[in-house]
Amino acid sequence: MPGTARVTVTLPSELIRSIDQFETNRSRFVSEAVQNEIDRRRRADLLRSLTHPHPDSLVVAESGMGEWDSRLPDTDDGLVDTAAGTEVRWIDGRGWEEETP
Repeated sequence: MPGTARVTVTLPSELIRSIDQFETNRSRFVSEAVQNEIDRRRRADLLRSLTHPHPDSLVVAESGMGEWDSRLPDTDDGLVDTAAGTEVRWIDGRGWEEETP
């Protein structure tokens, strides 16, 4: 399989028996378990960064969105060309489809 690497991992026999009860492809099971753990740790890191932000980000947060917003132009004229592109709409079960007049 492209994009893969072979690794050797030593696991207790009891753990292997437990894996075999759920999955015949041990590599897939271990791969999914590792991905789930990586995702869990990333979520934990994000939560930790939200509850204990970096000191530099506190300066930005303390200035507030109002301060940031006050420095924006009063109008967004010219920022977006509303005549460009294709109008689309979401249809459940089918996805995005071009809007018909």
